[in-house]
Amino acid sequence: MQDVIAIVMAAGKGTRMKSKKSKLVHKIYGKEIIKRAVENVKKAGIDDVIVVVGYQKEQIEEVLGNSVQYAIQEEQLGTGHAVKKAAGLLEGKKGKVLILNGDHPIMRPETLKRLVEESNRKNESATILTMVHDAIIPYGKIIHDEEGRIEEIVEHKDCNEEQLKIKEVNLGMYCFDIEELLNSLKLLNNDNAQKEYYLTDVIKIMYDKGLKTGSIVVSDNAEVLGVNDRMDLEVLTKALQIRINTEHMKNGVTIEDVNNTYIYDDVEIGIDTIIHPNTTIKSGVVIGEDCEIGPNAYIREGCKLENKVKIGSFVEVKKAVVGEGAKVPHLSYMGDCEIGAKTNIGCGTITCNYDGFHKSKTVIGEHSFIGSNTNLIAPVTLGKNTFVAAGSTITDDVPNDSLAIARQRQINKEGWNKK
Repeated sequence: MQDVIAIVMAAGKGTRMKSKKSKLVHKIYGKEIIKRAVENVKKAGIDDVIVVVGYQKEQIEEVLGNSVQYAIQEEQLGTGHAVKKAAGLLEGKKGKVLILNGDHPIMRPETLKRLVEESNRKNESATILTMVHDAIIPYGKIIHDEEGRIEEIVEHKDCNEEQLKIKEVNLGMYCFDIEELLNSLKLLNNDNAQKEYYLTDVIKIMYDKGLKTGSIVVSDNAEVLGVNDRMDLEVLTKALQIRINTEHMKNGVTIEDVNNTYIYDDVEIGIDTIIHPNTTIKSGVVIGEDCEIGPNAYIREGCKLENKVKIGSFVEVKKAVVGEGAKVPHLSYMGDCEIGAKTNIGCGTITCNYDGFHKSKTVIGEHSFIGSNTNLIAPVTLGKNTFVAAGSTITDDVPNDSLAIARQRQINKEGWNKK
C-alpha cells in the first residue's frame, strides 16, 4: 500500500502477564504476539513499519530483527508520548500513518486495509477503528457531532451518566494524515492527573481546527481482543483456533471437533479430507484431498501429504513427504522421510533419523509393506514393492521386490523359568 506507514506500539511493561519475558514475545499458535501484529500490518500491504520499543526492547528486537524500524520510548508517558518518539521517522513524509497496539495479534489484515482505504476515500485527517458493544466496558467513548464527525474521545472514568450509555468505543487503532498528525503532536500536552500524553487528545485538537474526523466500526469484535494476562492469551488462542478451523470447513474439510483440533497458520488441506479430534497440524503443512488424519495425530512442519493418505492415531510425522494412498495407521513416528504411494507402515514403526549430531533421511518406495515394530536406521533407502518383517531393525538399503528380515533368531530354553 503506497504512501502508508505503520506505527506499532510495543514499549509497555505488561506486568499483568506475570512473566520474566516481555508480554509481546509470548506465543499464540507458535508465533510471538508482536510478530503476529507486525505480520498483519504487512499482509495489509504496508511494508514501512515502525515499532516503538522500551521495556525489554532487546527481546522484541530479537524477534523482529531488521524487518522493521525502531523508535525508543524509555519512559512510558502515554500513547501520545510513544507516537512523539516515532515522529522523527515521519518527518518530511506525506500520506497516511496507521497506528495500532502490538498486543492485538489477531487483527485481520483486511480490517487494517479497510481503515486506511476509508480514511482516504472520506479524505479524513483522522479515522478511528471503533467497536459497538451493548455492555458497558471500560473503553473510551466516541463523541460525534451532529454532522457525524468525531468531536472527542472521553475516557470511561471521565464519562458522565449520559456518556456511559454510548455503545461506540475506541479501540486504540487510528489512521492519520501524516502532516496533520505531526502538527497536532506539537500541541499535545500532559495537563492531566496522570501527567501523560494521550493520543486520543489529538482527535480533539484536529476537530477544533476544523479537520475531518471519523470512524469505521469493526465487523468482528473478536479480532480486536488484546492480551494483558495469560487468561487473555488463552482466549485469543481459542479465537484464532476457531477462525482457522472455520475457514478450512468452509473450504470443504471435515473437522469433527473444532474445539479439539489445532491447525496452525498457513496450512493447506484439500477437500473431503477428514480431521479427527486431538490432532495438531503445524504451519506450512500441505495435505491433499480425501485424506484421513487422527485422532491424536501430530503433523509437524515440513510435511506434504498427497491425496488419500491416512495418518492414524498416535502418529507423529515431521518433514515427511507421504505419497498418494499411503497409510501410517497408528503408533508410529515418521521423521525426515519419503513414503511412496500405496505403502503401508505397520504399528510401532519409527524412522531413527537422529544420531545425536545429525538428522538423516529415510526413503521408502511405493507399494511397500513395513511390518509392525520396525526400526529404520537412517540414512537408509527401501526400494519399491519391498516387505520388511515385523520386529526388524533395518540398517542397510533394501532392493526392489525384496523381503528384509533383521532380527535375532528365537531361542527357547525349556524349564529356565523354574530354575
